[in-house]
Order: sequence, then C-alpha cells, then structure tokens
Amino acid sequence: MDEADDVSDGSQTKITMTTISPLSAIAQAFEELSEFLGSRNKDEELRLDKFCDACSLVSVLFSCLGLAFKFAEMEYVAKVRDLVEASTTFATIDNVLDEDVANDTVQKPGSHSRNLRRVRQGLELIRALFEEFLSSQDYSLREAASTAYARVCAPYHTWAIRTAVYAGMYTLPTRDQLLLKLNETDHTAEKKMRRYVEASRLIIVYIDELYMSRKISLDW
Repeated sequence: MDEADDVSDGSQTKITMTTISPLSAIAQAFEELSEFLGSRNKDEELRLDKFCDACSLVSVLFSCLGLAFKFAEMEYVAKVRDLVEASTTFATIDNVLDEDVANDTVQKPGSHSRNLRRVRQGLELIRALFEEFLSSQDYSLREAASTAYARVCAPYHTWAIRTAVYAGMYTLPTRDQLLLKLNETDHTAEKKMRRYVEASRLIIVYIDELYMSRKISLDW
C-alpha cells in the first residue's frame, strides 16, 4: 500500500490512519469491498458494517469541496450514520432491503433502504467527480464538479437545491488547493482516484442489482 503501515490482527489488516492519506484509505477500503464481491460465493452477502466503514471515509472528500457540496455532505454524513446504527441490527445490506420490502417502507423518508440509496448516490457523485477531474489537467475543479453533479444528483434535486449548488460552485477550491487539502500531488492523486473509480464501480452495480432483483426501480 502507498503510505500505509499494515498492522496484522489475526486475519484482519487494519489501516493506520495516522500514516495514510485520505485518498489512500478510501481507495484501499473500496478495493477490499470490490475484491470481496469479485471472489465471494453466491450465497455470501456484503456486510453492512464493512460497507459503512468504507463509506465513512468518503466524508472527508465532501468537506474538502466546501460550500458548494455542503448539502451533499450533510445528507451523506447523516445517511451513513443511520446505516452505521442499522448495522448493529442488520448484518448485511440484503437484510436491510428485505426488512423494508416486507414493511413496504423502501422509499419512505428515513428508512434504511432510502438512506442506502442516497449513500450510493454519494459514492457515484465522487466517482463521477474523479472521472471528470482526471479527464484533463486543464479541466478546473468547478467544471469537473458541475458536470458530475449534473450527471448524478441534479435530476433528483429540487430547483432550489440545484440553484444553490450551482451558485456554490464558484466557491470551490482550485485544483491545486484540493490536492493540497488531500496531501497529494497530481501524480499520486491520479493513481488513487483511478483505484477508487474502478473499485467503486462494482459496489455501485452490486447495490443497484439488489434493488432491481426486488423489483424496486432506481429512478428516485
């Protein structure tokens, strides 16, 4: 791993957060989830607590984006917190969905399944932002963020929220300022962003398939 000191604890490998950058931690956590999904047996399900551990690391990225993504940060953090609490009751993501399907509360505001949907949207927003950020070194963070938001979140937000977000884009840090906040260079950030983009793809698809397999649409 890039800057990590691996500390073995039985079969578990822990990330020493004091010696690893935020992007390194995020990339590693999602690669571990992706590797599990890619090698699991058909009857193995993704543990909710492991998913929440990885998602919690992403919060720092929203905070680095400032006012423009403050609404997304607040919503994302609240939804992750709800899922963390749910993980004390439900072992897997499948369990969460099954419970809400049985109670007809999948899309009910505040339900775990609805919050899972919003967290998944947050992961895709960061993935889209990284893709745009990496598409050209001449591409400003404002341009990358605007395109990513329009693609992932804008279709589901009200006019008032969209207006506030687009206005806030002008307060985003520059590309260099973001890299400084993340303790990265262009070179190191590119590698780690690409790792997240690739690893998160499988997690996002996995979550979408859980909804679709239960005849739940994704247009909400």
